[in-house]
Amino acid sequence: MAVDRDRVGMGWRQPLAAGIFAHLDAIDVVEVIAENCVRSRLRERRSLRALGREVPLLVHGVGLGPASVSAVDERRLGDIARVVAALEPCAWSEHLSFVRSGGYEIGHLAAPPRNAATVAGAARNLRRLRQVVGMPPAVENIATLMAPPASSLEEPDWVAAIAAAAGTPLLLDLHNLYANAVNFGHEPLDYLLRFPLPQVTIVHISGGVHIDAAALAGEPPVARLLDDHLHDVPDAVFHLLEVLAARCPQPLTVILERDGRFPAMGVLMEQLRRARSALAAGRARALARLRTAQGGAHALLAT
Repeated sequence: MAVDRDRVGMGWRQPLAAGIFAHLDAIDVVEVIAENCVRSRLRERRSLRALGREVPLLVHGVGLGPASVSAVDERRLGDIARVVAALEPCAWSEHLSFVRSGGYEIGHLAAPPRNAATVAGAARNLRRLRQVVGMPPAVENIATLMAPPASSLEEPDWVAAIAAAAGTPLLLDLHNLYANAVNFGHEPLDYLLRFPLPQVTIVHISGGVHIDAAALAGEPPVARLLDDHLHDVPDAVFHLLEVLAARCPQPLTVILERDGRFPAMGVLMEQLRRARSALAAGRARALARLRTAQGGAHALLAT
C-alpha cells in the first residue's frame, strides 16, 4: 500500500451505509470486513462496487486465524482471495489470532501462546496467505481478557517476530493495545513504544467497556477492559494516536471501528475529526523535535 499522506476513514457497516455515502467528502478510506462479502446480498455488493469507485477500500479479514501452528483453512482462504480480487483494495489485513484447531471452531479471536512455535506457524501461514491472495496482509494485534498460557515472549516482541519473519506490515489496533496494557499492568505509552512502529501502516481505533471478568480457577472476578467496538473512542486512544504519529514518519491509514449501538453519524464524524487532529498534533511534535535537533547541530557547528 503506497500512500503519501495520512488518511482517516471508517469501517463499512450496513446500518452506516447511507451516512458513509453522505459524508464521502470527509472520509478518506473505507474498510470492508472480508467475511461479510463472501455471501453478501446483491444489493450490498452493488453498494460496495459503487463505493469503491468513490473512495479507496481496505479489506479486513476476521476468520482465518493465521497465528497458529495449524494451517489456515484453504476453503476460507480461497473465499478471501476472491473478495480481494473482486474489490481490488489498496491493502488487506488479518488478526494475529487463532480461531480453530483440530477441526473445532472456538467462535472467538483467541490469543495463542506467544512462543517460538506460534511465531513459526504464523509466519508459515502468512506466507501462504500472501501466495494465494497475491499481496501480504497487514497483521493486527488482538485484545485478550486473559494472558495466553505457555507464553515465553511478551506481546510486542511476539508481534515483531512474526511481522519480521513473514515480511508483513503491521495493523496496530490502539484500543486492543490499550486494553491489554490496562488489563495486565503495563503503562500504555511505554507499551506502545515497545511495538515495531516502523512497520505500522494501518491503525484501528475503537472503544470498549470495563467489566468484571468471570472467576478463573476459583479466583474472584477481576476488572477487565473489554474491546467491544460498541462505545466511543476514549481520550487515551486519541493520545496514543498522537504519540504514534510523532514517532512514525511513514503515512498512516486510520480506521474507526464501530460494530453496534451506532450513534448519530455526526458523532462518528467528530471522532474522525479528532483522529485527524491527533495525527496533525503528532506530526507537529515530530517536526518541532527535528527543528530543535537541527538547531542544536547548527549551534555546535558555529562554535
